[in-house]
Amino acid sequence: MKAEQRASPIDFSTRSLGVEIMDDLECKGEVVDQTLRELDFINQWLGGNEVTIAAIKSCWKKIPVDQSISIADLGCGSGEMLRMIARLAKKENRQVVLTGFDANPHIVAYASNHSKGFKNISFSATNIFSQDFQQQRFDFVLATLFTHHFTEEELVLLLQNLKEQTTTAIIINDIHRHSLAYYSIMFLTLLFSKSAMVRFDAPLSVLRAFKKSELEIILKRTGLTNYSLTWKWAFRWRLIILP
Repeated sequence: MKAEQRASPIDFSTRSLGVEIMDDLECKGEVVDQTLRELDFINQWLGGNEVTIAAIKSCWKKIPVDQSISIADLGCGSGEMLRMIARLAKKENRQVVLTGFDANPHIVAYASNHSKGFKNISFSATNIFSQDFQQQRFDFVLATLFTHHFTEEELVLLLQNLKEQTTTAIIINDIHRHSLAYYSIMFLTLLFSKSAMVRFDAPLSVLRAFKKSELEIILKRTGLTNYSLTWKWAFRWRLIILP
């Protein structure tokens, strides 16, 4: 009998090319609903949402309170980020127009259903590389746990497009590829997640994520120079680009 082969060690030095279940635009039903509920909980529990919210607070300080602000959230998921922004704006007496974009119409339907009480939030099942999207303009564009789904070439193109579409700030909040982040999320999801999609996608998303040097190379290729790139807990990179 041949000795059982040991699994190859995980290589954290380069981004994985693996495909997440969430990338399948035909995903629908309870598996998607359960995944979105769990992702909202994880982002709240680990403080991921606050990384984006803090950036918004900082960036819109210079905007007069009576000036309406348009905000796009790319890969909006359940719409929780936009609901948080709507509550924050109401607290600060700001007028905001919030639009969530996701290419999966089933996710858009979920987000719309869970945002019925917010008249200033709408959602669109739109490909962000389409001409229809590229013709739209916003004050802020957000991308939370979204950019790791793309290749370097796609990200360069996306950021170059967003530079022309955004007047105030592009705010990106995504994962730092690190062994501790990988094993931590794998352990936590195995213990607590009821979603097979979360248990599969969460560790893989870490492997598809970025190191600082990789983000800097992408930014150099775009020609964007007015930005700040900051590490945030838990294993997040927060990138604020001022077009």
